[in-house]
Amino acid sequence: MGKARTIARRSFLVGSVALAGGVAFGTYVVRKPHDNPLADQVADGEATFNPWVLVSSEAITLIVPHADTGQGAASMQAALIAEELDIEFGQFQISFGQPSAAYYNTAMASEAVPFMSTDKSFAAETMRSVMGAAIKVLGAQVTGGSSSTPDSFDKLRAAGASARETLKLAASQKSGVPVSELNTSNGAVQLPDRSELTYTTLAADAAKLEPVTDVPLRDPSRWRLVGQDMKRLDVVAKSTGTMDYGIDMYLDGMLNGTVRMNPRKGAPLNGYDATAAEAMKGVRKVLPITNGVAVLADNTWTAFQAADAIDYDWAPAAYPAEQDAHWDEVAASFVDDRLDSEWRNDGDVDVALVGAETLEVEYRAPYVAHQPMEPISAVAKVTDDRVDVWATHQMPRFAVDKIAAITGHNPAQIYFHNQYGGGSFGHRLEFENITATVEAANQMRGTPIKITFSREEDFAQDFTRQIGMSRSKGAVKDGKVIAHDLQIATVSSSRSQMGRLGQSLPGPDSQIVAGAWEQPYAIPNFRVRAYAVPELAPTSSWRSVGASSGGFFSDCALDELIHAAGADPLEERLRLMNHDVSRKVLETVGEMSNWGGALGPNRGRGVAFVLSFGVPVAEVVEVTNSDSGIKIDKVWVAADVGRVVDPINFDNLMKGGVIWGLGHAINSEITYSDGMAEQSNFYTHEGMRLNQCPEIFVKGLENGSAVKGIGEPPVPPAAPALANAIFAATGQRIREMPFNKHIDFV
Repeated sequence: MGKARTIARRSFLVGSVALAGGVAFGTYVVRKPHDNPLADQVADGEATFNPWVLVSSEAITLIVPHADTGQGAASMQAALIAEELDIEFGQFQISFGQPSAAYYNTAMASEAVPFMSTDKSFAAETMRSVMGAAIKVLGAQVTGGSSSTPDSFDKLRAAGASARETLKLAASQKSGVPVSELNTSNGAVQLPDRSELTYTTLAADAAKLEPVTDVPLRDPSRWRLVGQDMKRLDVVAKSTGTMDYGIDMYLDGMLNGTVRMNPRKGAPLNGYDATAAEAMKGVRKVLPITNGVAVLADNTWTAFQAADAIDYDWAPAAYPAEQDAHWDEVAASFVDDRLDSEWRNDGDVDVALVGAETLEVEYRAPYVAHQPMEPISAVAKVTDDRVDVWATHQMPRFAVDKIAAITGHNPAQIYFHNQYGGGSFGHRLEFENITATVEAANQMRGTPIKITFSREEDFAQDFTRQIGMSRSKGAVKDGKVIAHDLQIATVSSSRSQMGRLGQSLPGPDSQIVAGAWEQPYAIPNFRVRAYAVPELAPTSSWRSVGASSGGFFSDCALDELIHAAGADPLEERLRLMNHDVSRKVLETVGEMSNWGGALGPNRGRGVAFVLSFGVPVAEVVEVTNSDSGIKIDKVWVAADVGRVVDPINFDNLMKGGVIWGLGHAINSEITYSDGMAEQSNFYTHEGMRLNQCPEIFVKGLENGSAVKGIGEPPVPPAAPALANAIFAATGQRIREMPFNKHIDFV
């Protein structure tokens, strides 16, 4: 990362200072001097401020540093600031701001590493402390892990409150009216005589003041925005086709291009012959880049055609060339020397299994692609004294580091302009589009370069979800589940991803068993072990990360044990549940779906529960076994996030997560042949088809003590709920995704 003092010169404001005729406010309390990029400018223990709120004589600008890839993060952040600042939607503009250590993700620092039960040589709380400190020291500005709302909820409201009270103080000094007699509403300070001073007219006066920081947050009974249905800032543009995404970026004099990189991911390009491509009309340049070439032309389509005309000599993959070898490596990993960690060991599983009625099952989850609707792209302009990059990214400060390494510029000379993204699902945590574009632009300094990946190249270069397998052995007695020994082996997406950042994972990978070990079930004898598969094809974070497979492995195996015990799937889960908030979620989804009601022939219901990202989610799926295949009729889903910030967006994210989880469970996998992904577009890696989409009913609960995010938690229960429903309707257990390899769907 760039040195703190470099970032300080570019991105921070000390106290309350004039900025382009305005004033910026924020909250960034530093507990240790080395945590603060302004430590050399303030005394130990003093508070410093980052520019969350900018008020000028012309406008109110809210800085929303979490990337918005369709999940509504921009509107959420703006609403939290506006709630305390007393401004309404329509009275402000937003900016994603420049990357800054000030925007380190506090939720990931405090909550990303779960408490664990392990016999390894470190303690859970120490691990959390180390990871939290690392995130803080690195200034890790990260959007992901369903952490945007938890990260923003308190500090952005506090930023708004600080700005509000400082503007009131400015109004008091300007008018002579005591602060205690002033109110705020609709972007203005209200005076007792019913006149008002707008925030914009107070900007210059407020810039002279020390910000007011000791401001209590308002009681929820006074909230105007939080908890109410909101019209997202982007809804009109998206509904009318006028939204500008990263792929829509245009600069005068820009060349359009594409790339072709080794489809055996990470392997180099031995050589190429671009004679035919360079002779094509409209082609300007064919440039070497890491592991491939960039083709620049007058338009993107010409660049696509020229890239196809090049003769490439690709090096072989570093991982097994054929898919069967990948599965063989996973299956061979259930051995002691590949034991990554033991995350739970309640009771005595080995003793409980002796002489008991046991059930042994194996489940599989394949590689899957991210496949956002907007293919990855970037625009870059490199000159001798600065670099500008326009793209969508979830870790922009890491992107700045990557750019600096390519161009040789100081990070302070690099300006990263984050854009609205048309989907991500974890795809925009990687850097291939940015580094390829900057490599090309660095060879053509002064000329803006836009690189757009074709859909096929997007698939070929995608870092997929981890491949994995579980082996489970359990016991039942007297109609109850008494033992469960769950072993999970996956490649470590965390190590793969961090390795590309030049870092290493400090300890076991919690994502191998995410969605499994932390489930709040009081099974008397319960053990969960994680086995690390040596890296195969490179992988990355995929929506809900390890829980997307861990929840499938864990819940389906539990459902099989419950059936073996002859117990009701919902009632036995409730009996085992030892967490009141989670219990209420399960009870709610049972009530929503009228669990236990008569269904008729060829129909079935399945229930699943997965706690992930600190959010308990329960889903019930109802299916019909028709002559044409399985038809998903209805889904009921309940979750508890502690506080629902925007009910409309909550409903959308819940439904989207269900559709995402079901569609990929039914239809999607990435397989390798000759080291290359065999699936290259939506028609070979389908999500859920419109005719397959069920009616979905959503319920949000607010019993939890902390505010949580909901972008990812609805995904993990979808696959097991569907698998359990198929079993209820057909008697067939499906233990491998995608399900369409084993059963037909309408």
